[in-house]
Amino acid sequence: MTADAARKRAFWQIVLLTAGLLVLIAISAASVIFVNRARDDQRWVTHTVEVQNQISNLLLEIRRAESATRAYLLSSGPQFLTEYETSSSAILPAVDKLTKLANDNPAQVTNSAKLRAAVEQRLAEFGRGIDRIKNNEVQTSIEILRRGGANEAVQAIADITRAMRAEEGRLFVERTRTADESQQWASFITIAGSALVVLFAAVSVFLVRQSSNARDEAEAKLRDNNLNLETTVQERTADLREANEEIQRFAYIVSHDLRSPLVNIMGFTSELEELRGDIFRRIATLANEEPVVPDTDGNLPEPALPAEDKQLSSDFSEALGFIKSSIGKMDRLISAILNLTREGRREFRPVKIDTRELIEGIASTVAHQASETETQIHVEPLPEIVSDRLSLEQIFGNLIDNALKYLKTGVPGDIRIKGRTKMGFAIFEVIDNGRGIDPKDHQRIFDLFRRAGTQDRPGQGIGLAHVRALVRRLGGTMSVSSELGNGSTFTVTLPARWTGKSRNEES
Repeated sequence: MTADAARKRAFWQIVLLTAGLLVLIAISAASVIFVNRARDDQRWVTHTVEVQNQISNLLLEIRRAESATRAYLLSSGPQFLTEYETSSSAILPAVDKLTKLANDNPAQVTNSAKLRAAVEQRLAEFGRGIDRIKNNEVQTSIEILRRGGANEAVQAIADITRAMRAEEGRLFVERTRTADESQQWASFITIAGSALVVLFAAVSVFLVRQSSNARDEAEAKLRDNNLNLETTVQERTADLREANEEIQRFAYIVSHDLRSPLVNIMGFTSELEELRGDIFRRIATLANEEPVVPDTDGNLPEPALPAEDKQLSSDFSEALGFIKSSIGKMDRLISAILNLTREGRREFRPVKIDTRELIEGIASTVAHQASETETQIHVEPLPEIVSDRLSLEQIFGNLIDNALKYLKTGVPGDIRIKGRTKMGFAIFEVIDNGRGIDPKDHQRIFDLFRRAGTQDRPGQGIGLAHVRALVRRLGGTMSVSSELGNGSTFTVTLPARWTGKSRNEES
């Protein structure tokens, strides 16, 4: 699978998962909405049934009061009077409850008010009949009993309750239909959503299976590539090792071969120097008319040269001095190259090192130079590491030597060596208050035979290049932080527990 195809597949998988999540959220929200709506509709259906039941309860209480009244009118039995009082006391609370239940419908609110008036009128008629019996007006009470079923209040109660039941019946049918629709919609959404979720799940499983198969194929190819890569790396490492050894041999041979003509040049320069003495001595002898008289030791003093010949002799000596100076510089460079090639062939051996003791030993070797420049060298507590001891001596010895070499004029030197550990590495800092390094030369100073700043100190520009090469071979890094006139801080980061296997093999 190409990278573009993998990106497209990953994109569509994300789109599919996002769509599935959105569908699931929509289904959940719609289900909640319709379930709540169905619950509300069902509550209204139940409310309608409660209103109808309350109407029936009210009519039942009215009939019980009416029956108790008739029985009392006919028999004057006290038990019927008690039953009447119980029933009549429950009628108005029943009307109030009905009014409260039906207050959501304006039509029922109007009917409830009319019903209350009719019920109060009917209760008043019952009360008058009971009072006549108590006053022994039997004939009048019987007359009231005979026309009790045809009076206005009875008819009004019947009509109003009939209208209220019809209204509640209409509401019951309407609310039942709405509740059924809500239930159907909730069921439909749940079923449709479940189907979509199952579909998305199936597609996701399919894509995951494809991705898994593609990953398995990629892992198999990666394993094959790793095997081939290991073989290639081993081959390239062997080639690099051979090339490195060849370069070291070439540098050694070139350096050795350059020294032979350099020795000849040095020899002939010495002969020229002696020849120069003979030549100018003869010129002086020929130019002087007076004979040369030996001194008390029997040696012939060198006769004085004329002014024009004296200048020629001085120019000759100056030219020979330049030649000898260049020969000395060439000899030092060849020696440095030879030292580098020998160092490259040296096998590093990791040992446990007390770095503070090691650096204090280096500081003691330069104590005389430090005292001459009034320089203080402070070695703070440093972590112990496992590394190559000789390499560390060369690294820190070169850094401390540079710090002493490039002090700020007229300012007592101050050199501090700090150290700490972090994530398996030991970090060392060599800090000085010397002349500093221009930021544009921070990389230049690590190049071979390159130097920065004023060239008023001896050196060939090899030290820091050698130090960085050693740090890299030890598996570490090196950096510098400095500004002109503000001192320098060289930071060396090394593995705290270096085994040396991989680096020695590469070198």
